This record gives sequence, C-alpha cells and structure tokens, in this order.
Amino acid sequence: MAWLHICAPRGTTPIATSKCLCGRDRSAAGRRKVLALIADHEAHKDTCPLRSSQEGRTAA
Repeated sequence: MAWLHICAPRGTTPIATSKCLCGRDRSAAGRRKVLALIADHEAHKDTCPLRSSQEGRTAA
C-alpha cells in the first residue's frame, strides 16, 4: 500500500519520496529532511485510513 523510495548516490543530495494508495504523496531533499520523511513514512503505517479500516478483518 505504501512505498518509500530513497536515492542517495555518493556526493549528491539525498532525495526521498513517500507514496500511499490513500493519496499520500510527499517528498524531501537533503539528509535531515529525508530522515524526517522516513520517520513520517513509518508513522503513517499506524494512521493510514486504508490500513486501519482493515484491522480486525479476517482473511477469506
């Protein structure tokens, strides 16, 4: 459901993109902002409306 893409070649500014099927689409450039986006992406797993609506459901 959610994707995190990080690109950090040696000697360049790292960039990252966080996307989710719920419509989330965020990006960051620079080490500090990329690290913050990674943490935010992880936290999104607990707050995503698509994921939370499926909690408690059993597999078919």
